[in-house]
Amino acid sequence: MSKSADQEFLEFLVKSIVDHPDDVKVDRKVDEMGVLLALTVHPQDMGQVVGRQGATAKSIRSLLRIVGIKNNARVNLKIEEPEGGMPRARQERGAVDRVVDDLRI
Repeated sequence: MSKSADQEFLEFLVKSIVDHPDDVKVDRKVDEMGVLLALTVHPQDMGQVVGRQGATAKSIRSLLRIVGIKNNARVNLKIEEPEGGMPRARQERGAVDRVVDDLRI
């Protein structure tokens, strides 16, 4: 099965910025909404892919949008949560709980 331009581009881009390029995996699904690229990376590389306040992920999505326009397709990116990862709401709540515990005398 040959890879499409958007899938190849995403793999090349992400493999260029992560520490574990062999663990980069891109799944491509096409439906009535367009193309969905699901990106899976090594858990230690999540920070590099997402970036500070999501800046890197936002930039990757913008570039994918351009590739999609060039190929007459709507391309969306889903970054898969690594196994053992904690949902964002739980992480934030845990930080708040620690601060509150520190304030108790």
